[in-house]
Amino acid sequence: MNSNLFFFKKKQKIKDIFPKINIKKNFTINNVKPLDQAKNKDLTFFDNIKYKSFAENTKGSFCITTSKLEHFLPKNIERISVKNVLFELANVLKKIYPNADVDYPDLSLKNAKLGSHKFVKFGNNVLIGKNVKIGKNSIIGANTIIESNVVIGKNCVIGSGTIIKNSIIGDRVMIQDNCKIGQKGFGFIPIKNKNFKFPHIGRVILEDDVEIASGCTIDRGSVSDTQIGKNTYLDNQVHIAHNVIIGSNCMIAGQVGFAGSTKIGDQVSIGGQAGISGHLKIGNNVKIGGGSGVVKDIEDNQTVMGYPAIKLKDFIKKNRGNDE
Repeated sequence: MNSNLFFFKKKQKIKDIFPKINIKKNFTINNVKPLDQAKNKDLTFFDNIKYKSFAENTKGSFCITTSKLEHFLPKNIERISVKNVLFELANVLKKIYPNADVDYPDLSLKNAKLGSHKFVKFGNNVLIGKNVKIGKNSIIGANTIIESNVVIGKNCVIGSGTIIKNSIIGDRVMIQDNCKIGQKGFGFIPIKNKNFKFPHIGRVILEDDVEIASGCTIDRGSVSDTQIGKNTYLDNQVHIAHNVIIGSNCMIAGQVGFAGSTKIGDQVSIGGQAGISGHLKIGNNVKIGGGSGVVKDIEDNQTVMGYPAIKLKDFIKKNRGNDE
């Protein structure tokens, strides 16, 4: 059974996808998951030594990887050794989820006032797709679109002109005007004279009491989910790329940008116009000054500033010297 309600899934056996590779077990692939989330009959992928610890403990049945990395995997996992892991992964996703590389319009949309959502208030021209669930006492602003299978909790406020797709939203979540949540992220594999689109089969998960200010964009995950933890607040025009995980009780000021697959801890504060590079780990209780560029991991309880971002005391010392 497909647990992903947002994308059509086509049954595929592993040998049909990789006919030229000697594979002992010919299961139908249950799903495609990251190393730390993969289970029996899942296909996973391992393309960076940074994820060695996840690779050593993965529970998946098959793994796309390279000859240099395959020896880190458990003995019982079938190795699919390739030259370009992400390109092969994109090919697999396209075969299993053939409609996930393009955000096609939801043709099931209907005027919300014709629906049966009780105890929910709608503004004018709200469009709702099939199987949308909205909790009691929620309010949806004018000209907002909520696409098929989206779940919105109780006592939420969704502003006007917002589009929500491929998302699960908790209780008491506030989303202001003109936000775009759950669309396909910026993912492709450059090949000769063209770009191969990377399908995005993940979701956006907004936990309880999150607040998203006007004009924010939150991309859905590529393979895993994009997630924002409880009571985290985003200011206007924040961009969150695919697979980003932000912890609880964080404060993100205006025009901050997160690149894909970065993980942010709890109680993190980020000043306006800061940029966070991809595949980083930012610890708990971290403070990042406005305009900073974060290009490497930050441990717990650090305050950083500048580009590249360094400890605040070092930044002050460095700039004091420049002034002299």
